[in-house]
Amino acid sequence: GEDCMPWCPRCGTGISQHEMTEGYREIDDKSVYLLFPLEDRDNEYLVVWTTTPWTLSSNVAAAVADDLDYVAIRHDECTYYLVPEAIPRIFGRKASPEVVRRLKGAEMAGWTYRGPFDELPALSDVKHRVIHWEEVSTDEGSGIVHIAPGCGKEDFDLAHVYDLAVIAPLDENGVYLEGFDWLSGQHVEDVAEPIIASLKEKGILLKQELYRHRYPHCWRCKTKLVFRVVTEWYITMDELRYQIMEVARQIHWMPAFGLDRELDWLNNMDDWMISKKRYWGLALPIYECDKCNTVTVIGSREELCEKAVEGWNRFEGHSPHRPWVDEVKIACSQCGKPVSRIKDVGNPWLDAGIVPFSTMHYHDDRDYWEKWFPADFITESFPGQFRNWFYCLLAMSTVLENRPPFMKVLGHALVKDEKGKDMHKSEGNAIWFDEAAEKMGVDVMRWVYAAQNPEQNLLFGYHHADEVRKKLLTLWNSYSFFVTYASLDHFNPVKGAVPYEQRTEIDRWLVARTQQLIDTAIAAYENYRTDRLMRAAERYLEDLSNWYIRRNRRRFWKSENDTDKLAAYTTLHEALVTFIKVFAPIIPLITEVIYRNLVCTLDPEAPESVHLCDFPTSRAELVDEDLLTEIDSVISVVALGRSARNKANIKIRQPLSEVVVSGDTRVLAAVEKNRNQLLEELNIKSLRTDVPTDSFIRRSIQPNLPLLGPRLGKMVGAVIKALEEKLAAGHIPEEVIGRSAVTIEVEGETVTLEPEEILVNEEGVPPFVAATSRDLAVGINTELTDELIQEGTVRDLIRQVQNMRKEADFKVEDRILVGISGDGHVEKSLEHFKDYFLAEVLGTGLLTKLDHPEHEKVVNLSGSDVSIHIARV
Repeated sequence: GEDCMPWCPRCGTGISQHEMTEGYREIDDKSVYLLFPLEDRDNEYLVVWTTTPWTLSSNVAAAVADDLDYVAIRHDECTYYLVPEAIPRIFGRKASPEVVRRLKGAEMAGWTYRGPFDELPALSDVKHRVIHWEEVSTDEGSGIVHIAPGCGKEDFDLAHVYDLAVIAPLDENGVYLEGFDWLSGQHVEDVAEPIIASLKEKGILLKQELYRHRYPHCWRCKTKLVFRVVTEWYITMDELRYQIMEVARQIHWMPAFGLDRELDWLNNMDDWMISKKRYWGLALPIYECDKCNTVTVIGSREELCEKAVEGWNRFEGHSPHRPWVDEVKIACSQCGKPVSRIKDVGNPWLDAGIVPFSTMHYHDDRDYWEKWFPADFITESFPGQFRNWFYCLLAMSTVLENRPPFMKVLGHALVKDEKGKDMHKSEGNAIWFDEAAEKMGVDVMRWVYAAQNPEQNLLFGYHHADEVRKKLLTLWNSYSFFVTYASLDHFNPVKGAVPYEQRTEIDRWLVARTQQLIDTAIAAYENYRTDRLMRAAERYLEDLSNWYIRRNRRRFWKSENDTDKLAAYTTLHEALVTFIKVFAPIIPLITEVIYRNLVCTLDPEAPESVHLCDFPTSRAELVDEDLLTEIDSVISVVALGRSARNKANIKIRQPLSEVVVSGDTRVLAAVEKNRNQLLEELNIKSLRTDVPTDSFIRRSIQPNLPLLGPRLGKMVGAVIKALEEKLAAGHIPEEVIGRSAVTIEVEGETVTLEPEEILVNEEGVPPFVAATSRDLAVGINTELTDELIQEGTVRDLIRQVQNMRKEADFKVEDRILVGISGDGHVEKSLEHFKDYFLAEVLGTGLLTKLDHPEHEKVVNLSGSDVSIHIARV
């Protein structure tokens, strides 16, 4: 059929509705307001607006909306017709021209006018008139739209409604045809300025300006599209769209809104254009008789051979592509005339949609095809594929089998640069794979992709990758810790594993956390939500490194290989091996390295690769929910304690005298049971849980006016007063503290305030600094005694010595002599905590200076220089 459709003048081919949606860009175009002189009315004009001046050469009508209000204004002794909303856009905000008439658009329908280029031969017989079009609005322009059916899809459709002339100005290369006088031979991209100059010379240019808008470009070559009247082949969607909808509903769409997008596309799409004015491509097997217009569609190579009346010998032995297939002619079934194939080739999306049939022996081995059809899963970027690949697969499968071509589909968002911009080589922000693999690392890259919510654009770049690398380093450091001490103690998990029943509570906690991780992983993989799995990975590695290993260092350090030490080795080994098996599909390289060392070197019967292992299965009997809840509570208290230290700007190495905790009885019971662990983690001397929250936290509340004001209007003042009265009475609703909605009585009415509508301010009651969560509060006493300060200094010295041991490449088991000289504070601190200092650094003696140090350094502690020497014994 004939239609006005998007056309790429560079590629010389039409662009289907599916393809056009892929190429929209924000661009600046010259827009013009111009005057159409009304017939038989002196100095009266329609004010018309267009963003495509090149189309004015084909104008045949002007469109108004019947129900819109229009005005006639006096300007420069002329009368202009337009919508009142357009006056400030054209004449400025302060303009107030005289309104001489008000009328509805319906009153203007049928008016005739003179076109801007009536002198062109192609327009010699055109009668211009005003028509109704309900799509005309007051949002932009003048409220009167210029109509050129040869240059726009909507305009072309209106031509059928109103029997308008269709003036098509361009050839397939975007060059003006004969009949357009001085425009003929010029390219469409070169005529905007000359056309505007011509309008100005004729005295009908009212205003010109740059206009930013979204405009379609060729999805292949990025050339700006034009619209041309062409003859193409279409598949009508009148009934087919509803059949496809039923098939689409049988598919599991991820995200769920994918189905809605697909159905929306099917509801609103036009007929499917399947032809291309190209040489290369799928040769459409359509034969149209130019004598009687009979159309024959060939269904197979065998049918073509059967109906061929000439040219088969020149085609035989070749693939069914141009030029060979064009040698074949068939006899018209009606008139008998030899008929050639149409010259068009198929839209490439036909190929994409037919793949499940064309590549799997659909015609010659149906049993084989049934074995593989439908696909279990496909994935692609969803911004465009709902209209392209997903749609084409659905359409083909519906027509041929009336069933889904795939059972699950994951549509994901786009990859952009770290600033959210599209990546382009020309803009210098593109990152090539080889470069990223070398600089970023492929495991890091895979983690980045796996951790991304597929519904949101991935902002890809090296800064993001650096943050992810830290997570992999946590895994590697945990593995390295195990290997270091297990090698020293010759631990063999095959021979020395400790049964679950003989392990400590913290071991059983990590075992339970590991079972949780397995269950989370299975659910995430089965639902194609690796982003949820990677969040679980981060939490697990945090628990493994910053809780289990930190809390058990001394179990690995002690000299005797008792059951307790072996239990710690067994538990950590199990955790590491399970983790790498779970995450091998996502980070295959680092997991393979760790597996070969942790497993293959010790167990000759083990699979030679982590990727050949069975996926772990969880054991419900190893999940102690009470223990998990208990330790989670303790970890939460520790996290709040550290947060309070950060608020007070007191580093963790500085001991404090007291921490107080307020919360529900379950949390407080867990805190009391794990008192020693909590105090050690926070580096605090004592703990109290029998204190009311208001003894160490001062709270205040106030309304969030930007939110409450618009919602409550005049009542907001009374709400503020009610809140102030509660504060004056020393009462803050528990719902507010717990970040829940709160209900208050205001002027006899019940008002519900949401958590975000009330601002809760919290500060510690001196000397406490506090941190809180929804149902938990932790305060630290920040007063420092001389003894606490001295111990903090010694802990700083311990850290410095440990770093020097690493710098000197000492072994972890090496005993050392230490020499330290500094001011009186350092000496006094070491005098009080000498034994503790030596135990922590594996020191055998403490002097002020060593005669033959292996490593020495001067460091600054609290503003004073301290000289440190170390040497192995």
